[in-house]
Amino acid sequence: MTFLYLCTLYSTTNYLLTLISYLKMKALIIGATGATGKDLVTQLLTDDTYSEAHCFVREPLALTHPKLHAHVVNFDTPEAWADLLQGDVAFSCLGTTLAVAGSKEAQWRVDYDYQYAFAQQYKANGIPTFVLVSAAGATTQSKLFYNRMKGQLEDAVKALGFSRLLIFQPSVLVRKGSDRKGEQFGLKMIVLLNKIGLFKRYRPMPTEILAEKMLSAVHKSPKGTFTFVLDKIFEI
Repeated sequence: MTFLYLCTLYSTTNYLLTLISYLKMKALIIGATGATGKDLVTQLLTDDTYSEAHCFVREPLALTHPKLHAHVVNFDTPEAWADLLQGDVAFSCLGTTLAVAGSKEAQWRVDYDYQYAFAQQYKANGIPTFVLVSAAGATTQSKLFYNRMKGQLEDAVKALGFSRLLIFQPSVLVRKGSDRKGEQFGLKMIVLLNKIGLFKRYRPMPTEILAEKMLSAVHKSPKGTFTFVLDKIFEI
């Protein structure tokens, strides 16, 4: 091999490596301290498609990693963090329960207001892809407060006009070490009904599987709005 050839090869290799680094994506996450969010962040950090994972949290994260950037912010003051929302894909795993929140107003604040505020800013900052964890049965016509709230959030986010919007409506989530009694009861009931052939569409979903399918959908889905419901999530 000639010296000129080696120089050309070296230059080309460096160019390709630089190009690959530019092609890698920057992910933004809210809800990183919840069960699904934790699994999502863990998987993002080992996914070579992503060069950075930026988590917006209200308390410091215990996890550290070269790709991980934790931003401790006040969700009630978006003007303080709006400019930080720069990236390629935004994930929202944020959510709470009525029991934890203490009131419907407080739950609405977390599940609707905060998520919509972030979604608005994602869109304003030109982030093309938004991935939202919603809930099975989410619809504005629901008589249930939780499902109606989730449906209203979905409609509001759709109206923002993201280039690509991926909405997930999972069944009961299996969370590692969950202490939510209602969640555990619902899980046991669905497992029992599955054994006798009922509610197979509603089979429980481990949070790590949901996180895996969220990342897979980003890789596979074209532009547009897509809603992945119940057992169809397993097929992604």
